[in-house]
Amino acid sequence: MQKHEVKFELDGKEVILETGRLAKQTHGSCLVTCGNNMVLVTAVSSTKETSFDFFPLTVEYAEKFYSTGKIPGGYFKREGRPTTDATLNARLIDRPIRPCFPEFYNYETQIVATILSYDGQTAMNSLASIGASAALHISNIPFKGPTAGLQIARIDGKFVINPSFEDAEKADLDIFIAATRNGILMVEGQAKFVSEKEVLDALKFGHQNMTAIFDAQDELRKLSGSPARREVVKPSIDEQFLKAAQDFLRPKVEEALVTRDKTQRYEALDKAKQEATTQLLEKLGDDEKQQREKELNQIFGDVKYQVARSMILDKGLRIDGRDTTTVRTITNEVALLPRAHGSGLFTRGETQVLGTVTLGTSDDELLTESLDGTIRKPFVLHYNFPPYSVGETGRMGGQSRREIGHGNLAERALKAVIPDKEAFPYAIRIVSEVLESNGSSSMGTVCAGTLALLDGGVPITGNVAGIAMGLIKEGDRIAILTDILGDEDHLGDMDFKVAGTRKGITALQMDIKIDSLTMEIMEKALNQSLAGRIHILDEMEKVIKEPRGQISDYAPRIETIKINPDKVREVIGAGGKVIKGIIEATGVKINIEDDGTIHIASVDPKDAKAAIQMIEDICAEAEVGKVYSGKVVKLADFGAFVEILPNTSGLLHISEISHERIRSVSDVLKQGDVIDVKVLDVDRSGRIKLSRKVLLENSAE
Repeated sequence: MQKHEVKFELDGKEVILETGRLAKQTHGSCLVTCGNNMVLVTAVSSTKETSFDFFPLTVEYAEKFYSTGKIPGGYFKREGRPTTDATLNARLIDRPIRPCFPEFYNYETQIVATILSYDGQTAMNSLASIGASAALHISNIPFKGPTAGLQIARIDGKFVINPSFEDAEKADLDIFIAATRNGILMVEGQAKFVSEKEVLDALKFGHQNMTAIFDAQDELRKLSGSPARREVVKPSIDEQFLKAAQDFLRPKVEEALVTRDKTQRYEALDKAKQEATTQLLEKLGDDEKQQREKELNQIFGDVKYQVARSMILDKGLRIDGRDTTTVRTITNEVALLPRAHGSGLFTRGETQVLGTVTLGTSDDELLTESLDGTIRKPFVLHYNFPPYSVGETGRMGGQSRREIGHGNLAERALKAVIPDKEAFPYAIRIVSEVLESNGSSSMGTVCAGTLALLDGGVPITGNVAGIAMGLIKEGDRIAILTDILGDEDHLGDMDFKVAGTRKGITALQMDIKIDSLTMEIMEKALNQSLAGRIHILDEMEKVIKEPRGQISDYAPRIETIKINPDKVREVIGAGGKVIKGIIEATGVKINIEDDGTIHIASVDPKDAKAAIQMIEDICAEAEVGKVYSGKVVKLADFGAFVEILPNTSGLLHISEISHERIRSVSDVLKQGDVIDVKVLDVDRSGRIKLSRKVLLENSAE
């Protein structure tokens, strides 16, 4: 196989797409290089058809520590299970390419992106997304590309393409956009209270800068010989059987889909399918029956799809009877759990989420090892989606990719309102327990998380709510749906989640099942989502609007004091002896920062107060004119050394011991005596001059 490469510029940086040198036994492979960054993306699709009724696509994002010149931590010193970031990046690659495959293509397909070299300054998820599209585009796999993915950040009012990790931290808008030439495929990102117009501006900027990427992939495919795509044939169904099944199912499906209760609706649909099976297949032979049963499953799905969409487009009627802009009934509760530091229950229609907040110290912050180094996270959100939430049984334990993705979206939505550590020096963990699900449990998590934060007394800077928008598109006919059901997500063309405060958007995520979306549809969906978000916030704030004035009695109290940085060593002591002694004596947790900031955490305020007093005593400095009760620690011919503060002693000269003249210090003082002394002077070197005589004279007077 001959080597081919194509070059193009991306925001002033040269990007090279290369094929024909590495991984030549794949159906398509592309090495993407940008500066010192290299990612190899491969595409392989089985030649044997599966019996699945879905497209079995998997995407792997393999982070290699050698790419940064590091050896992994841990006992085995090798890469283990994918990190959270790797899983999220795999999803960013998967979601935009999935709708670009033909409907009936059910061959196992795998995309693997392997990070070979990384300089710590480049958005590798963008390069990997471009590489995945290129690998598919130059192969014989049926792929309606090319696609492209870019990370767009707004820093100091200017849009930047694929910013570094550090620069992205400064951005007030940071989103990942994937698209085809025709329009947007996927959006994922976070923001700091930006408007709908500002989001649209970022989308337009990103899409306009993708032309060179599309052109480069087309050129690479041309150089590679433009292999013919595999044919995908829609399964044929006997026309007579098709018509009979459609005529039997349509009225029953229409009747079932107007049932508002999800459980009853599903029971009615199952009954309709069972009746069709009995009516149409009962008299057939085993072989024919097996084939017709498979066809009936397809017909049933198609009828349900057509009926649900025509109800909306023709009658403006949704499955549960709402119009296109109405949000389902909302109820909210707080303070459900007595021992959690904060809790909130958010119910919207048949979606119910319990959010909990736990406060901790800096010891409880999440530490993660990644290609970007060790990262500390003082705020984390964990999302749990048990099978019982949809009335099913299933395996428990571990997080699915979906759970990781939904949790990350909700975490980004709330991150913008979490107070900084100077104002609230706690580690914060939110846990979302999805108790019922029928549409957008991730946005329900955002709402439940906000309720729990307010109940926990966390001084958040704004209340956040989230809503999921849907789309039904048939030719030029379009219906945008507010607060979609699970069925509307499955049968519709878009799942667009938007979260934010009254001030602006804090997070968004969009996936589609059609070729692409125009900016006009995006704009309408964003504006419609704003009205829904404000309505949800109004309902939430009827129950709790502002953070409680205090944190839970069961949460640790964190007191913060500031000491001279030069005194940090004294507080810690040799081998940590001093600080360990304070912790053992008081039972508190202590965290000391290099700048002299000390956080003392304790459930009992008395213990924290005692620890603070001990630290202040260690750090205290002698004040001229102040009287101290000190301990004689050493005698000398010329006087005595008296410890007036922990680790701080001054010289009591023999002439300052008594008003009367004495021959020997030992005639008056003994080691261990506790006496009152007054500080006469502290020189530039910190030497302290003491007097006992002054106090005796004053006492005599």
